[in-house]
This record gives sequence, structure tokens and C-alpha cells, in this order.
Amino acid sequence: MPKKKQPEGSQHKGNPNVMGLHPAVVEEPITQTLETNYMPYAMSVIVSRAIPEIDGFKPSHRKLLYTMYKMGLLTGGRTKSANIVGQTMRLNPHGDAAIYETMVRLSKGYGALLTPFVDSKGNFGKVYSRDMAYAASRYTEAKLSPICAELFRDIDSDTVDFIDNYDNTMKEPALLPTTFPNILVSANSGIAVGMASQLCGFNLSEVCQTTVAYLKNPDCTLQDTLLAPDFPTGGELLCDPAALEEIYRTGRGSVKVRARWRYVKAENLIEIYEIPYSTTTEAILDKVAELIKAGKAKEISDMRDETDLNGLKLTIDLKRGTDPDKLMAKLFRMTTLQDSISCNFNVLIAGQPRVLGVRQILEEWTGWRTDSVRRRVHFVLGKRKEKLHLLKGLKRILLDIDKAVRIIRETEAEADVIPNLMIGFGIDQVQAEFVAEIKLRNINKEYILKRVQEVESLQDEIDDLEDILQSPKRVKKILMDELTAVEKKYGQPRRTVILYGQEAEEADEEEAVEDYPVHLFLSREGYFKKITPQSLRMSGEQKYKEGDGPRESFETTNRAEILFFTDKCQVYKIRLSEFDDTKASVLGEYLPGKLGMDEGESVVWACLPGEDYAGELLFFFENGKAARVALAAYRTTSNRRKLTGAYSDKSPLVCIRRLDRDEELAVYSTEPRCLIFHTSLLSPKTTRTTQGVAVMTLKPKYRLDHVSAVEDTGIVHHSRYRVRAVPAAGALLKAEDSEEKQLELL
Repeated sequence: MPKKKQPEGSQHKGNPNVMGLHPAVVEEPITQTLETNYMPYAMSVIVSRAIPEIDGFKPSHRKLLYTMYKMGLLTGGRTKSANIVGQTMRLNPHGDAAIYETMVRLSKGYGALLTPFVDSKGNFGKVYSRDMAYAASRYTEAKLSPICAELFRDIDSDTVDFIDNYDNTMKEPALLPTTFPNILVSANSGIAVGMASQLCGFNLSEVCQTTVAYLKNPDCTLQDTLLAPDFPTGGELLCDPAALEEIYRTGRGSVKVRARWRYVKAENLIEIYEIPYSTTTEAILDKVAELIKAGKAKEISDMRDETDLNGLKLTIDLKRGTDPDKLMAKLFRMTTLQDSISCNFNVLIAGQPRVLGVRQILEEWTGWRTDSVRRRVHFVLGKRKEKLHLLKGLKRILLDIDKAVRIIRETEAEADVIPNLMIGFGIDQVQAEFVAEIKLRNINKEYILKRVQEVESLQDEIDDLEDILQSPKRVKKILMDELTAVEKKYGQPRRTVILYGQEAEEADEEEAVEDYPVHLFLSREGYFKKITPQSLRMSGEQKYKEGDGPRESFETTNRAEILFFTDKCQVYKIRLSEFDDTKASVLGEYLPGKLGMDEGESVVWACLPGEDYAGELLFFFENGKAARVALAAYRTTSNRRKLTGAYSDKSPLVCIRRLDRDEELAVYSTEPRCLIFHTSLLSPKTTRTTQGVAVMTLKPKYRLDHVSAVEDTGIVHHSRYRVRAVPAAGALLKAEDSEEKQLELL
């Protein structure tokens, strides 16, 4: 019987050297693995995919546009997008979907660029809509926009370097010789590995004017001509000169843009017809619907999208008596109808990513463009010199045309024609080949005289080109003339309106909320009530669930903020105006549900921080330590509701006390022991999660139990428990000192 086949490799388990076994695992440091395996990928993403270069394009953009240029789509008619996508795959092997998405973003129909490079026909979607999808590539058509002539001008005149494509079957340009700073005109964003790029677009006319001003004076004030970013979707830019100056200087920052709207009084509605570049109509509608559902936009009866072929339009129907200005001010604060657009001018310069300010970008672009112009002049100069050289040979033939004809006629072998002409007239091989190729009809005297007359004008042109190469001033003049021509031919008015002096108005974030006195009640199980004094006078008896009871109560106003600390080391901040007024006879709002707390999380303490967040908090833990943290550490610049890491989680929390001024506190342990110390012995800590310092030294089986103000205790012999330094063990509690201080009824 045949033997049963054994699993592969099982025949020689004891011999690792037998062929067929996997080699032994070789250990290597993780740093080496990352360097050899991950770093090449990361660099490829940074250099060859996500970050734009000085011409303003990523490789995917450049490959697509160059393919369309070679297809004759700059001057010819449109062709199917699917045809363009297929041809582009010769340079960009990333799949047809990615290539078509690139074309969509560059198209006029999509509207993502101030100066679109693809003249599209068909449905290319809209940048301001999340759901308005573009049609498939087999349905749409495209060609290059006229401004692409400025991208490819003199590309065949050695203005840029050409490199091999991915399979070495054809050449492609490493950069496009743009005659204007497209890096500042075209908006661009990309996420690489460990870095990102976010370039906002500027108006073409303003960029050209600024570049000309920079060429004339590198120390010019950029904001005189480059007013602010410009966006294809329009809107209103709230101009902050200091923020713009920071962006221009460092290449980092943000600008605030809000929607444009009009009030139709006859129909009592608002029409929004331009929105910020960073949002979509669907995001705005969803947020407004959320506000209406939460009762925060009661002035709105309906909102709908009425976008049509005439352009974007969101319509808001108002309830009677609504002030449209106040409503829009509220929507600007609470929705993306006003949004911040980030700027991170990360550009590849000589293969290295660098974050540059606008002046540095202009410096790099003008340097690169100067080199391109010099290369073009040098290329043209070489061609002119070659032609002059040929004409000089032709001039010698003019001396005796009959001799040239006789030499050719009397030469027996064709291969000897060129050498015989070289010997007969003293010309070189190139000149002799040019003479030999002259057609028989062109050996008349008129033709040859006309060609020879070109020598003088050609020599003048060569002298002029050589002078350009020797004169940086003339090269700079060429750059300025090209920029002026681009501005004149392709410049468009600004789309984004600039609003000056709006920051003071915009900074007033206080919603039009009525302010009045309120009483606050927090129960042990997390029920919260906000009651007006009038309501409290009518029914002062508080209702609680069975087993529940009061924890804390406050008196404040409706516009105040309140902080809720929980047992999960988190704090929640909310405005009291977000709670409905209620009565003492109801349970109140359940905070874990209202604040969206984590499962099993409950409130342990509440605090009214006030407008200035003055004062400090004392956290006492079971291990005998106490932490003193400034209340200002819980202040946030944003409207963030949840803040993690509110206090240390190294030991269970016993209590939190607010400290507006130093005082004496009595600390009790479960032994029972007590010590009285002055809070000035505790130094403030800078971090919220500090473990604090030891106040009471405890034996292993005991823990800190509770803390009270000295005047609220029944301690008679204060000196017995008072300490001058911490930590301390304290003293055993006497019976006469353990009684709690009774409140006397007057």
C-alpha cells in the first residue's frame, strides 16, 4: 500500500537545514524596520502624491493636464472624459476613478477653483453639495480651458525638465512652466504622512499685481495688492488685518468666511445664495434642522434647498415678528454658515516640503520662473545661432552658384557630394548638408539673396538674446510683462466680499437670551432644576425620587455657566439658558441624559465658575493627598461641552471644595483622626490631573473620610488638631470634638 503523504515540512522536523523549511526568524530593531519598509512609502506620499510643488500642481493634476495638452485639447474640440482618463493612465497608473475625480475637481462645472483648467460639458457635480454627484466619465466631455495656454507656454523650448514616466515608455514634464504664480491662485489641499497642506486660493488679478510689485520691490507691503483670499463659492470674508499678516508671514493661520443672504420682505423669508467654501448645503440644512428640533431656532418655520440652474439658494421661512438680522447672527454662531478656513502653505521646494509665507512663495516662484525664462531664451538663442550658421554657409554659395551645381553634377557617388561641397567652398558638414538639400527651384538668385539678407536681422536678434541672458533687469521685465498680459486677459473680479471692521460685531457671542435671577437645585442622583424666584415662592417644597435628596443649591442668573464634575474624572460645561425653567414640584432634568455622559457616569459636584473663572478648587483623595488647581484651568476658548482629565484618577476622590480665599479646614480619617491645617500650606499646581501633595499621613487600613470648614465642625480644642506643616498624622478625635455643630434656629 502507498505510504500516507505527510504534511509539507513534517518529514524533517529535527533538521532545520533541510530544503523546504522556512528560514529562521531574524530579529531586527523596530527603528530599522520602519526605516527600510515604511520610510520609502512615507516619502513617496509626501513627494509624489499629496503636497503641491511650486507650479501649484500635484503630480496627478500635472499628468492629467499634460495628457490633455498632448491630445490637442487646448485648441481642438471637446472629447469624452473616458477617452481622457484612458490616455492619462499612460502617465498616472492609479486607476480611472482617481483620475476622473482629479479632472472633476479641476473642471469649470464643479466650481472648486477660481481659475478652472478643464472646460467641461455635462454634469460634473458641485463643490458646495455633498449629494449632487458627478456623472460617469462616459457621459461627460472636456477640453482644456484657454488659460492653460499659460501653463504650457514654451514647454517645448526647454523651459522645464522632462522625466521618464513610470514604465519608461514616454517623457513627462517635472513641472509646468506657468507664467503666473498658480501656487497662490489655485486652492489645494492634501494629507501626506505626518504632514498636510492647505492652500487657499487668491484672486488671479491680485496675485499678478502683487508679483509685479514684489519684482519691483521685494520689501513691498503685500496687503496693499493681495487683499485677502478669494473663494469660488463667494461669501463674505471677515477681514482681520493681524490674522492676514500672520498668514502672509508664516503660511499658517485661518480666515473667517460667512454666507451672503438677502431678506425678501414681501414673503417674509431669507434667501442664502453664497456659502463658505469649506461647507456644503446639506451640512447647513442638517444643522439647522437639529437646532429647530432642539428648540434653539424657534424663529424658523421651514428651511429648504431651492438650488437650480440659476445657482445655489437656501430659503428660510420666518415666523411673524422675527428679526432677520438677529436670526442670521445666531445661525452664523451656531452653524457652518460662518466657518473658519485653515491655511497651511506646505509646498515642495526642490523635493523638500516647506511651510512658506506668501513672500517666501513669491521669492521661490520668481526664482524658478526666472530660471525657466533664461532656459527658454538660451534655447531660442541656440536655434538662432544654428540658423545663422546655415545662412553663412549659404552666403558663400552665393559667390558661385554655378560652381556648386557643377560640383554636385560631377560627383559620381552620392556619399561624396557633402565632402566635395565642404572642400569646394570651405564650409562644414552641417552647412554643406543644408546646401545640398536646397530644392532645384530654389537655386535662383532671388531666393538665395533673400536668405542671405536674413543674416543681418538674425545677428541683431542673437545679440539681443545674449543681452537678455546677461541682464537680470531685462529678464525681470519679461516676467512682469507676462504677468501683466495674464492679468489683462484672464483676470476676473473678486467673488468673496471683504468686510472690514466686523470682528467686534462677530465677537459678541452672547445670544439674545433673557437674563433673570434663578435658583438651582442638584440632587444626589443627578437631577437638576432651574427655578425662578416667583415660582419658588409659590411652591417651595422640593420633590425628589424615593431615596434621593438634595446635594447642592445655588443662586445665580440665567446667562451663567455651570460646571458639573463626575466620578469619571470629567467635567461638563453648559449654559443655564439651555435648561428650561421648571417648578419645585417636578423631578427636574436628568443630567447624564442631558449632557450625554458616559454609561454609568454620575455627577459628584457642581460649581458656578463666574465670568472670570476666579478662585481655585481643592481636590481631596482617599490616600490623604490634596490638589490645589486654579479654576481658570477649566476655561476653554471653544464651546466644548466635555473636558476630560478634570482631576487625578490615582486615588478615589473624597470631595471637592471651592477656595475663593485661604481658610482653615478640618480633615478627618476613618481611624478616626483629625487635623486642622491652613490652605496656604498647599501650593497651586499648573495641571488639572496633578496628584497633589500629602496632607494627612494614614495607616494602611485607614483612609481620608471627609473635609469640613473649621467653623462648620463641633471641634472645641482647636489647638489639639492644628498643624503648622503638612503632611501630618493629626490627633485622635476626642468625644467632645466629634459632635457636629448644630445650627440654631432664630
